Amino acid sequence: MNKIRVLIIEDEAPARELLKHMLSDYNGIEIIAECADGFCGLKEIKEKKPDLVFLDIQMPKLTGFEMLEVLDERPQVIFTTAYDQFAIRAFEMNAIDYLLKPFSRERLDDAMQKALTRIEKDDRQEKAFDRLLTTRNEDEGPLTRIVIRKGSGIKIIPLDSVSYIGAEDDYVMIYYNEGKALKQQTMKYYEEKLPSSTFLRVHRSFIINMDKISRLEPYSKDNYVAVLKSGEKIPVSRSGYKTLRERLNF
Repeated sequence: MNKIRVLIIEDEAPARELLKHMLSDYNGIEIIAECADGFCGLKEIKEKKPDLVFLDIQMPKLTGFEMLEVLDERPQVIFTTAYDQFAIRAFEMNAIDYLLKPFSRERLDDAMQKALTRIEKDDRQEKAFDRLLTTRNEDEGPLTRIVIRKGSGIKIIPLDSVSYIGAEDDYVMIYYNEGKALKQQTMKYYEEKLPSSTFLRVHRSFIINMDKISRLEPYSKDNYVAVLKSGEKIPVSRSGYKTLRERLNF
């Protein structure tokens, strides 16, 4: 068997160094990259296709769960975290193991044995129909719903539950009634695909559901914010403000 290609995604440098030191005792693995955030992790997984990822859960901007949900093909994952409340969800996402920091070498040995067994059997649970269903829903004309990954399955979000969409590097974050979800799409894609009668790009980084707006408020000279019914405030550009006032008769 070839060496297991490992990627470490952990926002704390001391934790990354400790894990690399502990893994150096295993002859059958090769650490191919390390990342300090989820966006770097997404890029490295797509480009290098590791066999195994050690993944922290609580990271700035993008959690480990959110990172996994946007992937079309998930590698095998061992979660590493200082919090025990995420264990159930981790195993719902078919994680190999869940290491609670600080963990012992014996606990790491146990997780690595599970990883070796699963990788040898190529025991991947990702369903090919996830990608097919998502593609069919979002590439055939105007959007009528948004499909996201939720654990090992999928979730359908009706458009009337979407509050707004925000730009996140090469991705977008969908904010809806039950939470938020990352999607590998562009703002331009959603600007073109969402119904213009309801959704409007009010800023280079935001598309808003106009039905969710409570009022518009000045923020500074020539700048405004849209206050949603939830209380959230979304920046509005000068041109976005003009269009909003025309659409909403404010």
